[in-house]
Amino acid sequence: MRIENLSYCTELQNEVSLLSKIRHQNIIKLLGYCIHGESRFLVYEFMESDSLETQLHGPTRGSSLTWYIRLRIAIDVARALEYLHENSNPPVVHRDLKSSNILLDSDFNAKLSDFGLAVASGVQHKNMKMSGTLGYVAPEYISHGKLTDKSDVYAFGVVLLELLTGRKPMENISSDQYQSLVSWAMPQLTDRSKLPSILDPVIQNTMDLKHLYQVAAVAVLCVQAEPSYRPLITDVLHSLIPLVPLELGGSLRVTEPISSENFQ
Repeated sequence: MRIENLSYCTELQNEVSLLSKIRHQNIIKLLGYCIHGESRFLVYEFMESDSLETQLHGPTRGSSLTWYIRLRIAIDVARALEYLHENSNPPVVHRDLKSSNILLDSDFNAKLSDFGLAVASGVQHKNMKMSGTLGYVAPEYISHGKLTDKSDVYAFGVVLLELLTGRKPMENISSDQYQSLVSWAMPQLTDRSKLPSILDPVIQNTMDLKHLYQVAAVAVLCVQAEPSYRPLITDVLHSLIPLVPLELGGSLRVTEPISSENFQ
């Protein structure tokens, strides 16, 4: 089990209400909840490998996450978002997609968690407080409070950049200045000569460059400042699935068996 403490009762109510209706292999299962005095707890299924944030930015610095595993994690998250955006009734915007809300089991299968801020898509929510995590929040939401499924696509693009580069969504470049991963990566993502050099060292020289260029192109589209230029998450999913071997849930056929040695 994984226990999460929620400070706001409205977030707990929202999450319990949503997760009690959702059944999807890439969305966390809610086992129960507890309200005791000022404490409010959610009990999730146990995810042995913690979160993507811990794996990428914790002590191991992504050493267990090979190229194919990273792509499969991206596909798992895209499948969860596709369910929320296309198959949920009403459609749902997660609103706080980030690496700490992507939980991993012992085989690094990913499940999306933390639905406390999720809202129905296309519905006007009066007095809705602007929320999210710096570095993942889409620019139109910051500037105009506009929230759509394309806001989740932007955040997904940031997560994809984390998987590619191993960098955090916001980096401290001086005592009082921060730089977003998007602004740092964008000029290099579109330059094929520079792209391999910005990869996380763990995965450098471990993939077909043609596949790397395709994933980078998807990331660039997802983090476009103009939401209408971003793809639907379904299109993202269909772009990534052919790059992952059948054995890992994709459709790529490889000539050698997929093993831990092939991932290195």
